[in-house]
Formats: sequence, structure tokens, C-alpha cells
Amino acid sequence: MSQMNILITGAGGFIGQALAAALVREAKAATITLTDVVEPAAPPKSMRTTVRCVQGDLASEAFCDSLLTKDLTHVFLLHGIMSGAAEADLDLGIKVNMDATRKVLDNLRTVTPGVRIIFTSTTAVYGPPPKPGFPLTEANTPCPGSSYGAQKLISETLLNDYSRRRLLDGRIVRLPTVSANFAFGQRLGTTNPRSLQVLVRPGKPTGAASSFASGIFREPLNGQKSVLPVSKDLSLWICSPRTIVQNLLHARDIPAEAYQDGSRVVNLPGVTVTIKEMLEALKAIGGQEALELIEERRDAPTERIVKSWPTTFDTLKGKQLGFAEDGTLAQTLKDYIEDYGTGKT
Repeated sequence: MSQMNILITGAGGFIGQALAAALVREAKAATITLTDVVEPAAPPKSMRTTVRCVQGDLASEAFCDSLLTKDLTHVFLLHGIMSGAAEADLDLGIKVNMDATRKVLDNLRTVTPGVRIIFTSTTAVYGPPPKPGFPLTEANTPCPGSSYGAQKLISETLLNDYSRRRLLDGRIVRLPTVSANFAFGQRLGTTNPRSLQVLVRPGKPTGAASSFASGIFREPLNGQKSVLPVSKDLSLWICSPRTIVQNLLHARDIPAEAYQDGSRVVNLPGVTVTIKEMLEALKAIGGQEALELIEERRDAPTERIVKSWPTTFDTLKGKQLGFAEDGTLAQTLKDYIEDYGTGKT
């Protein structure tokens, strides 16, 4: 492909901003369009890539018509209402996670057939595993334990079928199920609280049930208190922001023929850790002072949602397709401090 014209939806969130910055750095795209319900911040300028930031609602037919043009070569679908918010407001979750996604896919298959779509889904599509520690693969039948997981699974199925019919060229990546929250507020000068699920992110909490998992690192490292709403014995399947962005770029470049099992779905590699291990890592990096800023205050709705997510995966398919494995939790925290600092003055 001679040049790339890329669209990122949900681009005001942390992953959208990090992805846009990475795309600008690699300088392979001719144009990058960032869109969200609040106008996204632009990444640092590049002489080789034109970046356009657009505010709009994907539920609007008129906006989709203007946004989804025939020159697009790659579309990263990152928009979404997160787990806790989707559970609290069913209609909103359906509107954003299902209806808006279908509208985008249907417009694209008409305007630019065969365009490559990278869709970020979630391991929450599975629901609880058959037994604790059972290693799930893409071959296991999903049975979501939350509305968010159900809505993502429906969109997965539609994109997979459109890919089978060669209407679109889908790449469906299930992100590890951890925190969600906006990141580049201080660094890039934006305050849009949109996001996806990844550990660790600076910023303010969002509607994800897992947002505490960033909070128990982010706030103490900034010298602020944070609430832990679940048991320390709870396990999570996590991944670092750097690895997520690296794998999204890799998903963009995988040839269609590499998906030999007929499914475009991939569980991205991650690491299983307990909350207790996360707190130990916090102490190792931030000291006892940081640990003492954690307040344990159990919240039944949050714990119920998070407990429904599986925590052990066999990611052989992803590794065979060349997706990168994540590093240790300690390395993730060191990377976080290197990239964003502690926020202390």
C-alpha cells in the first residue's frame, strides 16, 4: 500500500492519544484523523503526516457521512462506553458500543469496501471461566457476565462476518481486562475523559469497573489517596500501555491470509496478577508512604463485575501472529514514571 490514511475513533482517550503519537513518530501515514465526542488533542506535529482533529457523534448519520471517506485505508475503532458505565446505563451502552459501531461498519463497507478495521474488544466477552485458573483461548465460547462484554461480543461477531464476506478487513483484538482512564491531560493539554482498558494510566477515573487498578498506582504516586473497592485476593489480567500500542500497530500490519482459522479474533498477551501483588509493586516503587495512601473500601457492584472477568489465557494464537508479550508489573510502573513522572511537585 503506497500510503496510509488513518482514522482513530475514541481518539481523545489514552490509547487513542498514545496511538496517534506513535503513528506520527513512525511517519508512515499521509493523514491521521482523530475523532471523539470532545475534540481530541493533536499529537506533536510532523512534517510527513497531516493530523486532523474532529469533534462529533458517531451516532449521527450526517457526521459519519462526512467522516468516513473513500480515501481511508485503516480505521482504529477505539470508541466505547466502559464496563461500569455500560452496566449502569444499558441504553447508552447499546447506543455507543453497538449502534454507533454498526453504523460505522455499514458506512465503511459501502464507501470504501475492504478497508482494514482494527477493533478493540475485551476479554470481558467471556464471563467467568469454567473453573478458577482455566486457560481460555479464542476457541472457548464467550458467555459475557456484563452488558459491556455482551455489546463488544455483538460488534465482534458483526465485524468477523463482514470480514468473512470480504466486505471489510477486520482485526479484532481483545485487550487485557484492567483499568481504564484518560491519560495525557497534563502532558498534552486536554481534559477529555475517554478511554480503553490498560494498566497504568495517568488522569482521572472513568466509567470502567476496573479503573481502580490504575488509581491504586496513579494517585499514590501523585501523593494522593486512592480507594481499593475489591478484595486483595482478586486477580486481574493486565497489560502495559506501551505493549498495547505496539500490538495495535502490529494488528494493522498483519496480512489477511495469516488468519488461518477463519476468525479475526485474537486475545492479546497479558500478565495475571493479584491485587496484593500490585500493592507490593507499588510499595517497591513508591515506598510505604505510597502504600499508606490506599484506602480499602469494598464496593459490591464493582467487585461483581470484575469477578466475572477471566484472568488466565492461553495466547498462543496471538504469539503465533507476532503480537508482543508484556513485561513485568515492576517494569510497567517504571515505564509509567519514565513517561509521565509522579505528578509530585
